[in-house]
Amino acid sequence: MNARAGQMIDWDLAVSTGVRLVPAGPPVSRDEAADAVAQLRDFALRAQSHVRDYTGLIAPADTGLVAVIDRPGWIRANAEGLRIMLAPLVERMEQRREVMEVFAGPAAAAAAAIGPKVTGAEAGSLLAFLATKVLGQYELFPPSAGIGAGDRPDPAPGRLLLVAPNIVSAEREMGVDPRDFRLWVCLHEETHRVQFSAVPWLRQHLLAEVRAYLDETDIDPAALAERLRDAVAAVVDTVRGAAEGTTLLEAVQTPTQREILDRLTAVMSLLEGHADVVMDGVGPEVVPSVGVIRDRFQRRRAGRGWADQLLRRLLGLDAKMRQYQEGAAFVRHVVDAVGRDGFNRVWSGPHMLPSKVELTDPAAWVARVHAGSPPEALEG
Repeated sequence: MNARAGQMIDWDLAVSTGVRLVPAGPPVSRDEAADAVAQLRDFALRAQSHVRDYTGLIAPADTGLVAVIDRPGWIRANAEGLRIMLAPLVERMEQRREVMEVFAGPAAAAAAAIGPKVTGAEAGSLLAFLATKVLGQYELFPPSAGIGAGDRPDPAPGRLLLVAPNIVSAEREMGVDPRDFRLWVCLHEETHRVQFSAVPWLRQHLLAEVRAYLDETDIDPAALAERLRDAVAAVVDTVRGAAEGTTLLEAVQTPTQREILDRLTAVMSLLEGHADVVMDGVGPEVVPSVGVIRDRFQRRRAGRGWADQLLRRLLGLDAKMRQYQEGAAFVRHVVDAVGRDGFNRVWSGPHMLPSKVELTDPAAWVARVHAGSPPEALEG
């Protein structure tokens, strides 16, 4: 992964640690594995026309890259994505560290050499945990995109990643029809590909927001120490079962970062909710058992052990589950009120995105965007 001297995170170690720690996938024969990979590739292609017809969004043909991968493959892809995303922050921290080493001498240099190994091992452990949870994703930060080059007008398209062992494991655990479940997952992930490919400004908007978030990171040691104390308190509150526990991310944010994260949360809730509505809405005609799948999938999300629930809460993964629910409720309300084409005005530009408040009050978004426009005039 092109590790270099002086880096703050040893990404090669992160990958090797994650690959070593990640549990093996479910037992499958060679033929079963080959069939699953072939079917997922086929369904990813089939999903394209279903999503296009349901959403009215048309993505360029050259953005339909699909990769069916295993858990180590997911770790490698996401370690590279994290490296790209965190590059501006890491560069700032490295510059500060180099200045401190000049004044602090050999002891600081020795500590700096150990630090990347520790953070690399920690990152790898986190990636190993997440690699067992993700069914699929759209690769928002492919290696050639470069978050440090956010002014690029046309970053390379990402890939649609499908994690075959996790999909097989989930369908077995829930006892659902494999054919239906695999297509259902592909519909969700294909919706994300279409969102970012058919709406040219969306990825650059998110890249800019992430860059702004990282630029606001306070790397002053005293400030970081105070926020780390808040993070420890967040862990304690969560372990005690506090009603409104704080995630680790929330605990170390500056006020400006919280504002940026509110905007990012609203956008991601919209995207996730929209994908959930599409995967269920395409439903019974192409996924006959969609009702059974949705019911069992929701119960699976809620039925995890206490240790898993604790980790998910600390990492903010429970908040991601709420994103699906709030975003889907927003999309359904708006479509009911102004139709599909009326909803699709949300893709017109960043100013059309719902705020965090509007996300839970979709009528306010409709009033702002469609003020004075009768619903019948908005049907395409």
